[in-house]
Amino acid sequence: MTRSRDRQGRRVRHQTAGASYDEAPRVTYRAGRRGSGGQGPADFDACRKVLLGLLCVIVAAVALRLFWLQVIDGPRLASEAESRRTNVVTLTARRGTIYDRNGKVLAMSVDCQTIYANPKVVENASAVAQVLAQNLGGVASDYVGDLTADTTFRYIKRQVDQDVADKIEQELSDQGLAGIYYLKDSKRIYPYGSTGAQILGFVGSEGTGLSGLEYYYNDILTGTDGQMIMETGLGGTPIAGGTSEVTEAQDGTDIMLSVDIDLQEEAEKIIAEGVETYQSESGSVMVSDPKTGEIYAACSTPLPDFSNLTDSSSLDLKLVSQSYEPGSVFKVITTSIGYDLGLYTPDTVYNVPARYMLGDNYVQDDDGRDYAEDMTLRYMLQHSSNPAMALLANEVIGPKRFAEGVERFCIGQKTGIDFPGETTGIVKSYDEYDGTTAGYMAFGQSVAIPMIQIIRAFAAVGNQGTLTTPHFLIAKAGEKVDWPSGGQAISSEACEQEIDAMRAVMTDGTGKNGAVDGYDIAGKTGTGEQAKDSSDGYEGYYYVASLCGFANADDPEVLVYAGLNGTSHLALGSAAHIFHDVMQQSVAILGIAPAN
Repeated sequence: MTRSRDRQGRRVRHQTAGASYDEAPRVTYRAGRRGSGGQGPADFDACRKVLLGLLCVIVAAVALRLFWLQVIDGPRLASEAESRRTNVVTLTARRGTIYDRNGKVLAMSVDCQTIYANPKVVENASAVAQVLAQNLGGVASDYVGDLTADTTFRYIKRQVDQDVADKIEQELSDQGLAGIYYLKDSKRIYPYGSTGAQILGFVGSEGTGLSGLEYYYNDILTGTDGQMIMETGLGGTPIAGGTSEVTEAQDGTDIMLSVDIDLQEEAEKIIAEGVETYQSESGSVMVSDPKTGEIYAACSTPLPDFSNLTDSSSLDLKLVSQSYEPGSVFKVITTSIGYDLGLYTPDTVYNVPARYMLGDNYVQDDDGRDYAEDMTLRYMLQHSSNPAMALLANEVIGPKRFAEGVERFCIGQKTGIDFPGETTGIVKSYDEYDGTTAGYMAFGQSVAIPMIQIIRAFAAVGNQGTLTTPHFLIAKAGEKVDWPSGGQAISSEACEQEIDAMRAVMTDGTGKNGAVDGYDIAGKTGTGEQAKDSSDGYEGYYYVASLCGFANADDPEVLVYAGLNGTSHLALGSAAHIFHDVMQQSVAILGIAPAN
């Protein structure tokens, strides 16, 4: 349609052919001329193809990226995303309680709190640090690093007493300070303090037993930790009402020991005083039931103090972990072997020379006897004659049968006691014997063993010849624990004969200072010479002085070993007195009646 003016000057409309009001205007393409900017149909088609190609490339790239993110890398990204919005916190299992034989609690776990921070939420690190330092110790700067770390979770302190944690929480709340949180935890306490600490051992900050029975029975006492997965916001703050997945902790198993904690306390006092009185390097005591192997009390000095553990040797129960030449207590084994073989009785007499040749050396008695003497077996043990024992081992029993008897007593073998660090000692087998071995071993030299082996041997004599396994554990989870027998060392008849001679030691011999009025005790002293500082020979006046015995002799209910290591005193004047004091406390506390 075109417009023009009529003769009067008014505008008029003219309809263009080929178009109407309801039709779109037609487009007419003109061939471009050389040098002009116009485009023809061919140029437009080429442009459209380029645009379409680019679009296809973009779509393909997006599709490949989506495939990579969703299929190939999807699991990793999902895991990272989940970890960014969750915190996994360990829920500590409560460790099993340890009881003594009378049900008294020796070790237990009590509730406490673990304190942790979310540095992303802490706005005033210095103020929070000041509150922590005032209640947990140290100075504020000790805590600032954790409070400003680039993380959403940082431990501040574990096993904080509940009242301390409550005080911290209240002070932070009063000051409007955020970012500190609390987890339920538990820690180990020992109601009797350091009494029995050597036996019980201790637990580290991670809740694992590190010594003693806490270490030996760690698998039983330790439960299974649980965990809590908390959903957190962008800043790592736990979301109230958010998803929280909890796997409950499984508490450890309770155990009961054969220990009587009251007797343990007395034994520790007595041996500590004895070591000081007799100027010894160390000392040991064990009280047990010879029929069952149950241990009522045991300790070695130095005694541990876990609040200031500067001497790691205090963790050793030397009766179990250290080997010594036992000395004359070994004579009970020597004479028992001959009784068992039927070679003699307590009244059999032998002529014992003043000195007995072993290799290039002479063995003689401490009393200076310079003449041959007729001795019964009872007298030999009562006066602890070394030449007599050498004569028995070499000429009456014979080295081969002697070695077989020593093996039946399991000397040189672990007893199986449930305490860490047991050693076997150094004991020659028969094929290692020379011409002097049996003679020296007969009175407790040329052999080094832990004294728990002597204790087990004496217990066998009091138990009709049957070896028991010395042990502390008597029940777990309320169920009685059975311990294996070690077999038959000697006959019951041989035991009766040995006990007859051991009585004489305690009434008229070297053990008389260990006697307790009213009680029938069978025992034997030992004063074993020791090498010092890895020297080849024995050090003068450097002994292991000991006395081991049981009461009442016909039907013994208690056995006591008392020993001093590295002392210049003979057993008669030292270990015998300690034995007396321990045995007197033992029969009183355990309720053992005097002999009829």
